[in-house]
Amino acid sequence: MHDEINFDDPKLRAILERTVELFSEFGIRNLNMDDISRSLGISKKTLYQHVKSKEDLIEKLFFFEEIKWDNEFSKLKLLDLNAIDILIQVSLMVFDEMGRLDPKLKFEMKKYYEPIFSQFMIRKQNHIFSHISKNLEKGIKEGLYRSDVNVELVAGLYVRNLVDMHNKDYCFVENITFVQVFEVMFENHIRAISSPEGIAYFEKRKSEITHLNKNINNQ
Repeated sequence: MHDEINFDDPKLRAILERTVELFSEFGIRNLNMDDISRSLGISKKTLYQHVKSKEDLIEKLFFFEEIKWDNEFSKLKLLDLNAIDILIQVSLMVFDEMGRLDPKLKFEMKKYYEPIFSQFMIRKQNHIFSHISKNLEKGIKEGLYRSDVNVELVAGLYVRNLVDMHNKDYCFVENITFVQVFEVMFENHIRAISSPEGIAYFEKRKSEITHLNKNINNQ
């Protein structure tokens, strides 16, 4: 379906971008297609020229978000970076992007549109898994990661940790922030998979995580 949607259509993009704002303001369940078309300042007929139903609208929203994420990812200048530097940038980008999902909207999606939300999360996790797997293979070749690392297992665990961090009960210690959890999780991950050379390099770059995470907190 992803390739069949013309996201270059400015009318469709405007509908999707405005709908996200409406959902954030009023919630998903509270808005029907009449409400959405009225708020967009278009007729219901015009809205249905771009989406088949509310469910189709929501599904297109998720695909649209994925395209925007891919575009942001493509802007990262990763070609000349080693595996550890790439992992720092990509992990922070994933952490930031997943943290932007409104908890109330996430709750509504899981409760009322669970199949659509589940498919989105599966695609998202598979995408991240692919990037982490390639990063592990690159780090092994560079001698920064241990040669005996189980790529599939470690990538799967890392993706699961990134996803679990955004569950409401994950930070079970009072006054512990998501950023602090991320810093510890990331460092534990690096130390577990790195060779002595990788750990030495990470020690030099460790402040990069704290610096970039301050940017996340300020957004």
